[in-house]
Amino acid sequence: MRRRLAVWHLLGPSLLVVAVAAVGTTTSPTIQFQVRSVLVTAAIVVSLYVFVGNSGVISFGHVSFVAVGAFAAGIASAPAEVKPSTFPKMLPFLANLEIGNVESLLLAALVGAIYAFWVGIPLMRLSGLSAGIATFAVLIITHNVIRNWEAIGPGAKTLALVPPTTGFLQATVGLLIVMAIAYGYQRSRWGRRLRATREDPLAAQASGIEVHRERLIAFTLSGALAGFAGGLFVHLLGSITTEQVFLDLTFVTLAMLVVGGIGSMWGALIGALFIAGLNAFLVELEKGVVLGARELDLPSGTRLLTLGVIMFVVLVTRPEGLTGGRELSWPIRRRRRV
Repeated sequence: MRRRLAVWHLLGPSLLVVAVAAVGTTTSPTIQFQVRSVLVTAAIVVSLYVFVGNSGVISFGHVSFVAVGAFAAGIASAPAEVKPSTFPKMLPFLANLEIGNVESLLLAALVGAIYAFWVGIPLMRLSGLSAGIATFAVLIITHNVIRNWEAIGPGAKTLALVPPTTGFLQATVGLLIVMAIAYGYQRSRWGRRLRATREDPLAAQASGIEVHRERLIAFTLSGALAGFAGGLFVHLLGSITTEQVFLDLTFVTLAMLVVGGIGSMWGALIGALFIAGLNAFLVELEKGVVLGARELDLPSGTRLLTLGVIMFVVLVTRPEGLTGGRELSWPIRRRRRV
């Protein structure tokens, strides 16, 4: 029974993702793009959950790993023949580099992991507010380096001509891979030890658990998944700027995690699908949607106001999120023995 419950904790959310993708393929091209964007955003939120949900330490810097993954994948997969003329200050080996789609996603994950590891060595010794502020500082530093150092990227200009390969298949499979790794870590001995440090750091240390090491492992894995999600993101858009992977994405993804339930992968997925899906729907309504003989056109700013009100209501009425921080429960109850 316990093993069946464990399988359902991953199978249930996976079926939901496949269902969302399947429904999305039947819609108009504009809605299809929005649905794919929701799936990629969910991958970012689940990668954030791997560290924040298991450690209890809030990180405002995880979009840094999304950013370095996105720019690494975008630069590496953009056509080599146009980069020297478009970005004349870029380092020669980057300007002449051109790899395929899958290789660029793996590179994004690797860059995200390496960056998270080196940044995490000093940061994972911090806790509480100081850790949150330090990770936010990493976000600011990363943003400014990518924006101003034209030797490693386009600088303030748009990185264009990236192959838009994140269709429904890649977005769905990519999200499922991130979920499977997140769930595997959650059930591993490393995940259990890290959650022990979340519940009672002093007791965990007294039991022989090294808090810094466990946090660093989760931070590195989370950075790798965030970088991978960044690769999906840039291949979804076909172009990217530094502003697209900065403050807006940081606070929206954190809000999705908190609204869904910070203590479970199911909560991360539900929060991402709910908020990102509603956001995409309101974006279309603000542009104007024809319903029968009438056109529904919401005033500009309705989206932000609606999302803010919903987040406020959810957090006031359910502080632990929509899922209560619990995984999806088995729908068939165990029969009582007579």
